[in-house]
Amino acid sequence: MTNIDVQPSVVAENRATLQAIQWSPVIMGAIVAAALALVLHSFALAIGLGVSSTASTWRDASIGLILLSALYLFLVAVVSYGVGGYLAGRLRTRLSVGTADEAEYRDGLHGIAAWAIATLLAGLLALGAAQAASRLAAPTGGQGSAGTSVAGENIIAFDLDRLFRSERPPAGDMGYARAEAARILLTTASRQGMQDDDRAALVRLVSARTGLAPAEAERRVSDIATRARDDINRARRSAVLIAFAAGVAALLGAAVAWAAACAGGRDRDGTTPRTALSEWWHRPFSLRT
Repeated sequence: MTNIDVQPSVVAENRATLQAIQWSPVIMGAIVAAALALVLHSFALAIGLGVSSTASTWRDASIGLILLSALYLFLVAVVSYGVGGYLAGRLRTRLSVGTADEAEYRDGLHGIAAWAIATLLAGLLALGAAQAASRLAAPTGGQGSAGTSVAGENIIAFDLDRLFRSERPPAGDMGYARAEAARILLTTASRQGMQDDDRAALVRLVSARTGLAPAEAERRVSDIATRARDDINRARRSAVLIAFAAGVAALLGAAVAWAAACAGGRDRDGTTPRTALSEWWHRPFSLRT
């Protein structure tokens, strides 16, 4: 039998070819995509482009602001996932065997893998930011606030301030009173609305905490209940629209990551079709005039 000498570089290249996923380019593309998305979202927060809070003390979550925020989500998805997918395809080892369709499929698969990891990283960062914001947004007063506050109080915090507004100093700890009032006011946006016994209990609570007469306390409760219902409905509508826009942006990012990874693979293999713009770009700088 004749011994055939095989170069180590050829063996390594063939082994890399047989791997369905090369994780180094995927992780690199995912990290770059997540970092770029974080930077772009930071710019959006800096200029106030977002509807993370719908309370009347923050901003009016109008439909125009929601649509502008959704368009920005699409832009961030295209840019960040496009760059991450391109890197995942461009840095992958070139196939030594196989057809052009197989190479394109492998590149697109790397782009999708980078998209998936970047999406998980972005979700973890968003979850951590949401938890931190919920603790700082509208804390209740008193020592027992951490154990008695509810999440919905952050939406109707200003309504609770109006509900318990009084000229006399508050008697005792207001933490549990605010939390109980918040739980009752959250029922105003339900299908059945605020029940009569809950309304009566809230009137008694307001009267005891503020010193108002029962009739005046009832008028205040009716006014605040209407305001709270509007705030909750606006928050619910904004959350649904932004969540839908985020889902569409994520799906758009998957398509962009696949296409960008395929484009990166073509640039790696030198098979990108030349256009007038690419021909101009590859000219020496002195000849681009």
